[in-house]
Amino acid sequence: MPLFKYENLVPENYTKEKKMLTEKPTIAKTTCIKKSYLGRWTEIGDFSSIVESEIGDFTYLAGHNNVIYSNVGKFCSIASHVRINPGNHPMWRVTQHHMTYRRLQYGLDNNDDEEFFDWRRSKKVEIGHDVWLGHGVVIMPGVKVGIGSVIGSGAVVTKDIPDYSIAVGVPAKVIKKRFDDFTIKKIIDSKWWEWEKETIENKFKELIDLDLFLKNN
Repeated sequence: MPLFKYENLVPENYTKEKKMLTEKPTIAKTTCIKKSYLGRWTEIGDFSSIVESEIGDFTYLAGHNNVIYSNVGKFCSIASHVRINPGNHPMWRVTQHHMTYRRLQYGLDNNDDEEFFDWRRSKKVEIGHDVWLGHGVVIMPGVKVGIGSVIGSGAVVTKDIPDYSIAVGVPAKVIKKRFDDFTIKKIIDSKWWEWEKETIENKFKELIDLDLFLKNN
């Protein structure tokens, strides 16, 4: 049976290209952003939504992401279809349907239930620096993910994750640390994510060589 080789098959009029990133955020045309702040050298992929959140320097979202009421640190790697802080419903009410707080849409009141939305805002998610969230991860309201952590694909994070931990599963559980405690402390104390771009360029070899980094910092 013959094999058919395709070097570069793309849809007609498909023009997506990898662009050089700059200090100004690179944002896909299909992304929606509301009342949010993006850091330098950030990249936001296709069909993403960011609402009332902050995204730190050098962080990228691969696409099809939803981020609401969250602070995301610097140098984070967020795979596609990650959802950070999905909305909780009012389970204490007779009905938890969103007509109880999106009242205007249903003609049930002259105003929406802003107190309920403020309650949602109070459950802010905190994502530390240099965190990797795998494909399809869900970070539940009020959760804090520590610096340097890895969350495996498909995990649902319902509780805080310590610094430099690897967590997987539903609900997510920590299976190990990336480094020993001494190394973790050295990296955190260095605060390398606060380095300016020029420093990163000058010390780049250290960022990809753990032994060299520990020796010089």
